[in-house]
Amino acid sequence: MSSPSLRLVIIAPDSLTPELADDHAVLQAERSRQLRIGLLESGYNIIAVLPCDPFLAERLAQLQPDMVIVDAESEARDALEHVVSASRDARRPIVLFTNDDDTSHVKDAVAAGVSAYVVAGLAPERIRPILDVAMARFQHEQDLRTALANAKIELSDRKLVDRAKGLLMQRHGLNEQAAYDKLRKTAMDRGLKLGDLAQRMLDAAELLG
Repeated sequence: MSSPSLRLVIIAPDSLTPELADDHAVLQAERSRQLRIGLLESGYNIIAVLPCDPFLAERLAQLQPDMVIVDAESEARDALEHVVSASRDARRPIVLFTNDDDTSHVKDAVAAGVSAYVVAGLAPERIRPILDVAMARFQHEQDLRTALANAKIELSDRKLVDRAKGLLMQRHGLNEQAAYDKLRKTAMDRGLKLGDLAQRMLDAAELLG
């Protein structure tokens, strides 16, 4: 997937009303505006700007963005906790842009699933490389998760097949290779995975005693 095709959701503080805007808040609002301009100029599709509220998970589920951009200042820690929690059931890359120089929680943020944590540095020419790296890192981590899950399934299936082979060897006097061949042929004839057939055999054996 090329960068400009990414559908982005920005998580940002609620807009400030003029009477509540102090100098710091005005600077933050301008920084947020520059971030959005930079994203648009880089060709990204900003499909929504959302507040970090209790409805965030539902809104993300409806919008299905490719990436979440967190635009936070001093509340970076709280914003990250909400966004990571809202993305737990449907993982997606999360990139945080902030001027908060307290980086004590960066390690925890990355461990929780944040793909990039960017302190300051909102020059437009930096935005696209940062998001490209974040997406690549996220996809790499997803591949590792998938490989680990598949390895766990294969190990579980192997244990089931070994138990089913032992059952056939005990009850039908087969050697190990013959028991395995019988399992494999039966699985092919019934259109089942070897592990699934082994599980059914063990369940039936347990039921029948």
